[in-house]
Order: sequence, then structure tokens, then C-alpha cells
Amino acid sequence: MWDTSKDYRLLTAEKSIDLFLRTLEGANLKGRWNKKQVVQNARDMIPEIQSLYYSYLEPADLAQTPQIASIKQKAEAIIENLGGDGWYKHFLDLVNKDEKSKLEESIAKMRFSLNIISNIDKRLTLGPIDDPIVAIDIKVGEVVSVGGHPTANSLLVCNVNIKRAITVVTNDLDVKESNKVAVAMLPPTSFMGITSEGMFLGAGEGVLKDVQGEIGGMPKGIPLEALNEARNFVETFLK
Repeated sequence: MWDTSKDYRLLTAEKSIDLFLRTLEGANLKGRWNKKQVVQNARDMIPEIQSLYYSYLEPADLAQTPQIASIKQKAEAIIENLGGDGWYKHFLDLVNKDEKSKLEESIAKMRFSLNIISNIDKRLTLGPIDDPIVAIDIKVGEVVSVGGHPTANSLLVCNVNIKRAITVVTNDLDVKESNKVAVAMLPPTSFMGITSEGMFLGAGEGVLKDVQGEIGGMPKGIPLEALNEARNFVETFLK
């Protein structure tokens, strides 16, 4: 019998909704959008997730429950009420340069939260895995461009294709364009004004730069030690 009350995927989903609501409250989202419906849909997800904590269903069965289907539908409704696919671009277009950095961080956190909910069924189908790493997505990405951080010589800012464009800040100065990397999709973090939407996995000699697998898919053959830092980030996020 699977202890659903300790399933990292459910715990992270609930925490992500809390992050979404807190971020939304402080975000400067200008223009026309349905805040009432966005907030209501997000709040309504929480009791649905909590109702699964003591179901003791196997993860594959959890993925098929009406509650999981409902929270995924609510995530879709939130995106629609924010403005539909690409909703974040509209909000970024409406702020000035001074406001943009802060808004980019807020939007990255909101997108992270919505992705956690939208993909929860896929992570549950991985089975009964008692490991924080299973609570997030890890994707194969291709580095499209690399530039120096505007205020930190020890950091690089990378544009990465994971079947959508994301920004990753890294301290591995050997990362280059066309490197095939593994990206842990962690809660976004701002590095002196630049928001990183994930973290490159690495082991021993820095970032893994020749990862096997399809772009946007799950990487193959990742060394277990490369997962340790991402695992710790998930634990910290839950605390």
C-alpha cells in the first residue's frame, strides 16, 4: 500500500499552488485578465489535492482519479483566464524596463507552478518512487545561445530549447552553444536581476554537456550523483 500522504508529487503540487497564489498577489499584471477566476481556480485545487493524501492509492491509480483530472482542467482554465497560450508575453509587453526584471521572475514562478500541475499525471505514472526528484520535470535541452551575466563575471546566462524557450543561469563557464544538457525544472530563482527557470545537472567535472535523449524529453543514463543538488532543492522548497 502506497503512502500517498508522503508522495512528493502531491506535496510539491500543493506547495506550487501556494507559490502561484502568493506570486500572483504581488505581481504587477497589467491589462485585461480575469483575476477572480484565476484565483478561484487555484484555490479550488488545494482541497482536491489534500483529499488524495489519505487515499493510499498506487501512483498509477492516483493519476487516473477525478481529482487529478480536475486540477489539470483548472490549470487550463487559469491559462485561459490569464489570456491563453503565451499569456505571459502580453504582460511583459505592458511594463517598462525597470519593472520587467521583477515581472519576469513572477511570471517564471507562475509558469513553474502551472507546469507542475499540468504534468502531475505523467510523474505519477512513473510509479511508487519515494524520492523528491520525482516531483519535478527533468528535461533534455539544447543550449541555443550563451552570454555573460550583466553584473556577475562568474555566471553565464543561457537560452535553452526544451521544446520551449527557457533561461538558465549557470556558474559553469565552459557551457557552450549546441551543448545538449539535462535541466531540472526547479522553482525559478533570480540571480542579480536575471531569472533562472531551471538548473543544469552536473556531476564531478561540471555540467553534463552531451546528454542522451530527445529535446524536451526525459534524459537517459544520467549519473545518480547528478540528481543530488536538484533533490536537495525540492526538499528545501517543501520546507
